[in-house]
Amino acid sequence: MIQQPPIKERIILGIDPGTQVMGYGILKVLGNKPALEAMGVMQLDKYENHYLRLAKIYSRVVSLIEEYLPDEMAIEAPFYGKNVQSMLKLGRAQGVAMAAAIARDVPIFEYAPLKIKMSITGNGRAAKEQVAYMLQKILQIPDANMLPQLDATDGLAAAMCHYYQSLGVQSDGLKYKNWKDFAERNQTKIRK
Repeated sequence: MIQQPPIKERIILGIDPGTQVMGYGILKVLGNKPALEAMGVMQLDKYENHYLRLAKIYSRVVSLIEEYLPDEMAIEAPFYGKNVQSMLKLGRAQGVAMAAAIARDVPIFEYAPLKIKMSITGNGRAAKEQVAYMLQKILQIPDANMLPQLDATDGLAAAMCHYYQSLGVQSDGLKYKNWKDFAERNQTKIRK
């Protein structure tokens, strides 16, 4: 009797950093099948002190790491909008989330918002609602498990983007340029 090798499990923590709301998503990958493990948000706008918010982000990311034991963390990179002060605060939020992962020896992978949206929807300019809709379809998330705060699905999208980026060479030996390329070559794997 030939024994099958055990299915490799991998946990990816995705973070959408923010100083008002931080979103997170946990993706559990068994073999080549990703599934939602958890997602949520941390409401930070109730704290007036910016440094207290940073401390809360650090503590929450540490607790997520301790609870889910992720193998990797994917985080959305800050982007420059119209307000430099907002970008600086966002960078600090990202920094403390990264520091929490570094303190727990969790490798970090950073992705631009356009890259994340492109990997999920095929459109780097997709709306947050489109990203949430695609994640719900791809991961077969029941309506009851979807959260109204899109920061949660943005965190999950960072994890899913990392999963797609880490696929690299597929079992068929092919490399894929992006999600769209993968989808075009794997029509039988897509559920409509």
